[in-house]
Amino acid sequence: MFHFIGVLIVGAIIGAIAGAVTNRGGEGWLWNIVAGLIGSWLGQQLFGTWGPSLAGMAIFPSIIGAVILVFVASWLVSKMR
Repeated sequence: MFHFIGVLIVGAIIGAIAGAVTNRGGEGWLWNIVAGLIGSWLGQQLFGTWGPSLAGMAIFPSIIGAVILVFVASWLVSKMR
């Protein structure tokens, strides 16, 4: 149970960092968690699990993956408008 809560917290922080880096933040805490978790998975698949880890997520690849995810998602949303 505590690991699950830790994963959600770390995912939210990673998503918030990605939103701040891309200047596309402000979608809310739920989007930050989703972007952080999916971005973490994406980043670790693309770049591996190097660097420090928190709650089973390699921090640097996770942030890079979340930044990629936020860029792609914001691009798709802008094309749909």
